[in-house]
Amino acid sequence: MSKVELLELNPEILEGVGSFCLRSKKKSTGYINKNKWLHNSFEEGLKYVQVIDDKKQVGFIEYTEAENSSRVVHADGYLVIHCLWVSEVGKGYGTRLIHKCVEDAKKLAKKGVVVITNSKTSWTPSKEIFLKNDFQVIDSAPYDFELLVYPLSNEAKQPYFPTDWEERIKKFNNLTILRSFQCPYVEIATENIIAGANKLNIPVELIDFQDRGELMALSPTPYGIFSVIYKGQLISFHRLTVHSVIKKLKALT
Repeated sequence: MSKVELLELNPEILEGVGSFCLRSKKKSTGYINKNKWLHNSFEEGLKYVQVIDDKKQVGFIEYTEAENSSRVVHADGYLVIHCLWVSEVGKGYGTRLIHKCVEDAKKLAKKGVVVITNSKTSWTPSKEIFLKNDFQVIDSAPYDFELLVYPLSNEAKQPYFPTDWEERIKKFNNLTILRSFQCPYVEIATENIIAGANKLNIPVELIDFQDRGELMALSPTPYGIFSVIYKGQLISFHRLTVHSVIKKLKALT
């Protein structure tokens, strides 16, 4: 029988093991940026835990205190799960990782754990695994975003999303990318937007979030770390092919 264990990364272990996503392209800009981001975030209490089955990386979870998170949600006193991914379902990997997060929340005397999901993209965790582990849907936002919570207290005021999404989007008329390096695929997604825009001779403005305050104020979706806006409309919050970029931009040109 294979041995399944959890490995919590720190700066030293990260150097040897590396992060999970995009690990087949360790020299890529996205992977390098992700590892730099992890190093900085470990200092703020971020947890990055891999599940190892028979010495093979088969999944991971990433979470941190809401006050330092890369998701646009008001949830002070909670932990926020950024990512949960496993290579094979049905083996209990995901549940084991979620339980690890909940146990850490208890040790830190947190009010609970929250996670943001979206059924229209694989860039967020799947809602179903959290519902199976006693999370509850408590809020929603445009573009099919949902907020789930695992409560650990009788807090009267639950976590919630901002409500000014439309006003945020309307602030941008030029083709604008707003991003953070929490996800290594943001770099690839950015390159595709720029490639498509170049074919149409549309200039691109790039905003790299410098801190959570800026992300909370400007991001047009709860996902936070990647958004593309053009002429007051949201083009995408996840990676598009160059062909899709051109098609979407033409429709607005």
